[in-house]
Amino acid sequence: MSGQQGVGTTTTADAGELGFTLWVDYFVLNRSRHPAMESEIRGEAPCRLPDATRRAFIRSFQRFHLGEGGDGVHLLARAERAGDPAYTRALALLVEEEQKHSRLFARGLDHLNGSTLSSHWSDAVFTWFRRMLGLRTEIALFLIAEATAMEYFRALATSAPDPVLRGIGRRISTDEVEHLRFQVDRLGAGFAGTSAIGRVFLGLAWGVVAAGASTVLAVDHRGALLACGLRPATYWARAMRQFRRSATDALGASGSAIRGPSVRL
Repeated sequence: MSGQQGVGTTTTADAGELGFTLWVDYFVLNRSRHPAMESEIRGEAPCRLPDATRRAFIRSFQRFHLGEGGDGVHLLARAERAGDPAYTRALALLVEEEQKHSRLFARGLDHLNGSTLSSHWSDAVFTWFRRMLGLRTEIALFLIAEATAMEYFRALATSAPDPVLRGIGRRISTDEVEHLRFQVDRLGAGFAGTSAIGRVFLGLAWGVVAAGASTVLAVDHRGALLACGLRPATYWARAMRQFRRSATDALGASGSAIRGPSVRL
């Protein structure tokens, strides 16, 4: 995990032998790592952002608070039916981490003197869309959401004009790097029996959805992106590059090539 001491890389051979059990071990270990990381976020200092900037971050954090806070019941039920207990356990632990992110965004809203939302159209539409289809498609849409949001989290971590917001960005982006690897591992296994032509078609269709998701984020979070010094058009281009890297890894992987986390446990 980025920023942690005494951690090495996981070899492909290790990951291939252990499969998703390696991811279970990684997520379990994260439970003991997170409190120390979160203690570095000093939320007691007052927020001194100008009102317009503060409102922009409130709007942005409200949407991420909703998006990261799902219970994953529908997704986990599908994963359980797929018949890989180690993967299902790892996915449950990932959902637990996403819920922690939601609580971090709620903490940010407290700092910004903002309130949480009970619903928003973008979250409702995305949830409805990904539940329409099977497990592989739902995971593919999950990867789109995480890949396109990654550049937002990086901008927050490095350039947000408030130390609490930067701390939240660092904490979340550290997790999300590994979440993307996890999704790629599962999709690589899911695409194992797909022909080369089928993969090309899937990649094209996947890219259209990713472009739409990036556009929604660029428009809906414009004020927060600008406050971090990132033009929405620049964010959009970077988000699509991140998506293409992740999609290429997933579509190009063999079914047995589980990489595991990028750190040694």
